[in-house]
Amino acid sequence: MDYTSLGNTGIKVSVAGLGCGGPSLVGLKQDKSGRLSITLVRQAIDLGVNFFDTAESYGTEHIVGQAIAEVPRDRLVVSTKKTFPLRGNGNPEKEIRRSLEQSLKQLRTDYIDIYHVHGVRLKDYGYAKERFLPVFNKLRAEGKIRALGITEHFVEDPTHTMLQQSLQDTCWDVIMIGFNLLIPCARRTIFPLAKKQGVGVIGMYAVRSGLSQPPRLKAICQYLVEKGVVASDSLNSDEPLDFIIRHGGALTIPETAYRFSRHEPGVNVVLTGTGNPEHLKSNIASILKPPLPDHILARLERTFGNLANFRTTAVQ
Repeated sequence: MDYTSLGNTGIKVSVAGLGCGGPSLVGLKQDKSGRLSITLVRQAIDLGVNFFDTAESYGTEHIVGQAIAEVPRDRLVVSTKKTFPLRGNGNPEKEIRRSLEQSLKQLRTDYIDIYHVHGVRLKDYGYAKERFLPVFNKLRAEGKIRALGITEHFVEDPTHTMLQQSLQDTCWDVIMIGFNLLIPCARRTIFPLAKKQGVGVIGMYAVRSGLSQPPRLKAICQYLVEKGVVASDSLNSDEPLDFIIRHGGALTIPETAYRFSRHEPGVNVVLTGTGNPEHLKSNIASILKPPLPDHILARLERTFGNLANFRTTAVQ
């Protein structure tokens, strides 16, 4: 495993992180007992992963807590999130504190490494900053959280307008962002500023169905060609990204996608989620492979580099 610093937080993280949400809920959808999920978390630890991301709304905090219970806490980095918006308007501090205490209990720990406001839209950002941030800072002063994070609502905001605003305010330690080879605009609008400010970056949506299911990828690319935003002669209509495989870029499209995200300057952690032990092993192996060849990166940039506003390309 490779490790790096999460921005200026002082937290050392594995470049591959296990996402415990997404479609699979780290195996909880296949096996409601949680046994498979606990096995997957422990397998990730054995493979060198030290970064685990969950959330209040995922219902997997207890899985992470059970799986890591016997591992020295300082070997692990636990990321979780407070559901946004708040359930009521009465007492934000009381609700956030209640949620944090519940998360601590579920995770079987006495502190959270990164505590995020979860899935914030641009229209709600001011409320998140005004009502969540002061409470988060108090909790950090009390030693219950180490770093303050904010995550975007990527499917509705593929151009990262909320995160652009958050970086202007310079009050967050970590951001979580949707980034993949189909929508790479964050490399111009987000990553340079985050790197300059020392903000840690966690990448999500590196693969999902758009880059793991050939019919879905084909439909996305056909749509882009029909809309005239991708040249018809730049992609094979049957296998849109076959040039990557044919010219020695990678063995599979998911491998391509993980390597693309992993080696983007400014990205610290790439999340991978699965309910399959073999997939987990393969995904982590892909993240640890070298960067894609320059000629493959150049062609991907020519093809998809200017895309931003086409939500169909937001791989889910």
